[in-house]
Amino acid sequence: MKKSNKLKLAVAGAMAVGVSAANAASTIDTSSVTSAMTDASAAVAVVGAAGLVVIVGTKVFKWIARAL
Repeated sequence: MKKSNKLKLAVAGAMAVGVSAANAASTIDTSSVTSAMTDASAAVAVVGAAGLVVIVGTKVFKWIARAL
């Protein structure tokens, strides 16, 4: 490869790194995502608690039925 082609390739690579670094440095607004996740956590907790109540209730019912 000729010396001028290597120089062009090096300049192009440096420009690409500079552009990608500028894009990476820009701030991304994640407040809407985090608020949606916070709001959804209450619903997830309710569904998890309901599932736990069903599982424990089934075990307790079987335990009592076996004792009688």
